[in-house]
Amino acid sequence: MPEDTKPIQTMADLLRQGATLTELSCPACSSPLFKLRNGKLWCAQCQKRVIVVKEGTSPTEATGQVVLGTLESTVLSKIQEIEKKIREETDPQKLEKLSSLLSKLLENLEKLRKMTRT
Repeated sequence: MPEDTKPIQTMADLLRQGATLTELSCPACSSPLFKLRNGKLWCAQCQKRVIVVKEGTSPTEATGQVVLGTLESTVLSKIQEIEKKIREETDPQKLEKLSSLLSKLLENLEKLRKMTRT
C-alpha cells in the first residue's frame, strides 16, 4: 500500500471499528479527528491521542487525568507481576518482601483511584 493512502485506510478501519468522525481537526496535522468507542479522540494521521483543552483550563490540568490513568495501568501491571511471583515463591523471607511490596502498590492504587474520582 502506498504511504500516502495509509492514513485513509486507517480512517476507514477506525470507522469500521465503531469510531465516529468529529468536526474537530488535529492541531498538529489538521487531519480530521475520530472519537473512539471509549470516548477518546484520535488522529489517524499522527497515530496519537488528542486531548482538547477547554478555555480556562491549563494544559497541565487537562493532561493530569491522562497521566494518572497511565500511572494506574502501570501500577496494576506491577500488581499482577507481584501476584505471579507470590504464587510461585516458597521462601518465607521473599514472600514477606513481596507481600510488603504488594501492600504498598495496593495503597498507591487506592490513592490514584481517589485522585481520579475528584
